[in-house]
Amino acid sequence: MRFSITTWNINSVRLRIDQVTRFLSEQSPDVLCLQETKCPVDKFPEKAIRAAGYEHIAFAGMKGYNGVAIISRFPVADIAITGFCEKEDARHISLRLGPQAGEAAGLAIHNFYVPAGGDVADPAVNPKFAHKLQFLEEMRGWADRATVARAPSITVGDLNIAPLEHDVWSHKKLLDVVSHTPLETSTLERLREEAGLIDSMRDLRPEPEKIYSWWSYRSPDWNTADKGRRLDHIWLSPDLAPVCRSVEVLREARGWERPSDHAPVTAVLEL
Repeated sequence: MRFSITTWNINSVRLRIDQVTRFLSEQSPDVLCLQETKCPVDKFPEKAIRAAGYEHIAFAGMKGYNGVAIISRFPVADIAITGFCEKEDARHISLRLGPQAGEAAGLAIHNFYVPAGGDVADPAVNPKFAHKLQFLEEMRGWADRATVARAPSITVGDLNIAPLEHDVWSHKKLLDVVSHTPLETSTLERLREEAGLIDSMRDLRPEPEKIYSWWSYRSPDWNTADKGRRLDHIWLSPDLAPVCRSVEVLREARGWERPSDHAPVTAVLEL
């Protein structure tokens, strides 16, 4: 069975619902995980997504900020929303695919939106950065409780960290920039390794290949300048890593009309 899953920080699902439905129509993933939906639960555009052929939707949201959603071709079960840092700010949602998903039945999917962390990489003076570090620390506890490596699972999301040297356009110039500081990158890699999860992109496409999924709005010539970062990730439990056939960034979506600053990242597995 060919199974595909996409993660995409959409930066407002209502503003970019046409892009979401275009992506669903053109790429046809089995599961699409969105972050930064910026949409309260009662305003989520379910009708348009169902009209695109995706009947099964789980989401957590709030007005104007954060928000995560999982959109599936298959029925789902065991939907759960986990709060972190004593906040109910819609940064995590998980579920399992139902028996109708064939070889993917029972697969657990976790969708995260890690805090960006602000502009100053010092938790003593920047509460946003302190929040990010606390969130990552609590994710370590979550991974242990969820036992994500002991059964088929996929953890995806905008983790707001580019962990490796070639995940950014300039390792040297970005060492002091939030999202690529040594404190963040080492924390994220320790989290992933302790959880026993595989970075699917780098498992198939190791360094020194440059790979990005985000390009700043501040760069009007983003495509030419290509000053990107790989902030969006798909992590696999060890049993799934050997059957992952590809992981690709749909870079062209960053050039669509009124785009998100993130591009979709899709993994294809042969189950």
